[in-house]
Amino acid sequence: MADTIEYDLVVIGGGPAGYAGAIRAGQLGKTVACVEMDRPGGTCLNWGCIPSKALLKSAELYQKMLHAADFGLSAESVGFNFEQVVSRSRKVAEQMAGGIEFLFRKNKVDHFRGQGQVTGPGMVEVKDGPDKGKLIKAKNILLATGCKMRPFPGVELDGKRVMTSREALANTQQPESILIVGAGAIGVEFAYFYNALGTQVTLVEVLDQVLPVEDYEVAKLLGRSFKKQGIQVHIGTKVENLKVSEEGVTADLVKGDKVTPVEADAVLSAIGVEPNLEGAISDKIRLEVDRGYLTVNDRYATNVDGIYAAGDIIGPPWLAHVATYEALQAVNGMFGAGTPKRVTLFPGCTYCIPQVASIGKTEQAIKESGVAYKVGKFPFAASGKAVASNSSEGFVKVISSEEDGEILGVHIIGAEATELIAEYALAMRMEATPREIHETIHAHPTLSEALMEAAADVENEAIHI
Repeated sequence: MADTIEYDLVVIGGGPAGYAGAIRAGQLGKTVACVEMDRPGGTCLNWGCIPSKALLKSAELYQKMLHAADFGLSAESVGFNFEQVVSRSRKVAEQMAGGIEFLFRKNKVDHFRGQGQVTGPGMVEVKDGPDKGKLIKAKNILLATGCKMRPFPGVELDGKRVMTSREALANTQQPESILIVGAGAIGVEFAYFYNALGTQVTLVEVLDQVLPVEDYEVAKLLGRSFKKQGIQVHIGTKVENLKVSEEGVTADLVKGDKVTPVEADAVLSAIGVEPNLEGAISDKIRLEVDRGYLTVNDRYATNVDGIYAAGDIIGPPWLAHVATYEALQAVNGMFGAGTPKRVTLFPGCTYCIPQVASIGKTEQAIKESGVAYKVGKFPFAASGKAVASNSSEGFVKVISSEEDGEILGVHIIGAEATELIAEYALAMRMEATPREIHETIHAHPTLSEALMEAAADVENEAIHI
C-alpha cells in the first residue's frame, strides 16, 4: 500500500474556492494539500471567467478599431485572426494558472494532480490522474468541486457543432452562425463576443428577459442594445426539436403558438450549471445534499464531522468571488481564525458590451416585498467622461428605503459597470445611505460621478439631469 501523508487540511478542487481555502490555511501555518485534476484555478481560471474575459477584450477592441472614425482617427484594413484570439485567451489562462502554482509554493501548499475522493473519515485517495493511488490523511477536508456546464438535453457535445462555454473557449474555428440557448451571463457574453467578430447570433431565453436575475430596466436596455448590434434576441421562447448534422444544427423557436425554424452552424448551451460531485465521495460517506448540492451549516460544515464545503458545490449564486469568500470563511472558522459568515450581499457582473453589474435587490423584488422605496437614476449620456469616451449608453440606478435611507439595490449598465459596482458594494456593507454617497466628492471628470449623481437623484438633488 502507498505511504499515507497527513495534513491539517486537504482541499478537493482547485478553483476559486479550493485554491483560496488552501492558500489561507497555508497562511495560518497549517499543513495543506490541494487535489485538482486540472491546473490550479479550476474552471473559472482555466475554462471560464479569465479566458472568456480575454476573448471579450479582443472583441471590444476590434469593435473600437472599426469605429475609430468616431474619435477622428483612421484605422484601415482592420481585421482579426480568430485562432490567435482564442490562442491569446489560452495564454492568459496559462499565465494566471502559473501564478496560482507560485502561490501554492509560497504558502507551502502541496498540489496533487488527479481526482480526489473522500474514502472514509479523514481520508482522501487520488483516484485518477498523474498522482493516482496517493493516500492522504486529513484532520479536515474541504470539498470545493464546483459545478459543470449543463449540456442541452438529448444532444451530444462534440466541441464544434454542439458546445458549452468550455468547448467554445477551445474552439479555434469561428462559426458563421450560432444559436445560443440561455441568456444568462454566459449566454449574453458569448453572444456579444461572436457577434462583435461577425458571426450571426441568435440568442434565445425561455424567460421574459435577457439576464433574468437582473433588474427589468437593465435587461430591457441590454436587449435593445443587442438588437441594435445585430443580435437576434428571442425572449419568452423555447428551443425545441434541436437536430445536429454534418452541415450544422436546426431547431424550432417556440413562443406561444408561433413556431420559427432556425438554422445555424453551431449551438452553444448556456442553460445553467449542475453540481460536480461525481467521484468525489465514496459510497461509504453519506453527505446531506439538496438537489445535488452539499448542505452545510453556518460554519460551512457538512453533516459529517471534519468535512466542510464551499463554493458552487453548496449552491447558488455560482460566482467565483462568492466561492472565494465562502472558502476563506470556512478555513478561518475551522482553525479558529474568526467567526465564519454566510454570504448575504454580493455583486453580480456581466462583461458584455454594455457591461452590467448589480448588488442587492431588483426593483421588481422590492416592489413585491411591499417595502416603500425611492429610486435615483443617472444616465451616462449626462456624464462628461462617458460622452468624451464615446461610451454614453446606459445608466446607474439606486434604490433605497423610504423609511431610513438604507440602500436596497444598485443596478448599473454601461461602460466599466463591473468596476464601478465596487463602491456600492462597500457602501452597502458599511450601511451607508445615498446621502453619504452624494456628499462624498467624486473626481471630475470620471465615470464614478454617475454613482454620486444617481445617489443625489434619490432626493431629486442631481445637478446634471
